[in-house]
Amino acid sequence: MSRKALILILVLVLVSPLFGVIGSEIVGYHEPLDVAAELIGLSESEPVWQGVLPDYTVPGLPDVIGYIIAGFVGVGILLLPAILRGKEFGERN
Repeated sequence: MSRKALILILVLVLVSPLFGVIGSEIVGYHEPLDVAAELIGLSESEPVWQGVLPDYTVPGLPDVIGYIIAGFVGVGILLLPAILRGKEFGERN
């Protein structure tokens, strides 16, 4: 993977909270299924498993920092196999 591609990914992960968190709060966006459930009176049950990064946050850190960390974890999980696979076939960075 080229250096330019890695820098672009880094920048995109760092600015993602601007769109996913801050922007949605500014425009008042709510998940459509959450709105529909609220309209018909459904309540959210307690999940069986919270997950590693529940709601894309890291307990004890501000939400925006948690979103960035969750972004890096997700990108790493997706990129690591691709990078390893590329090295397996002799591609150079």
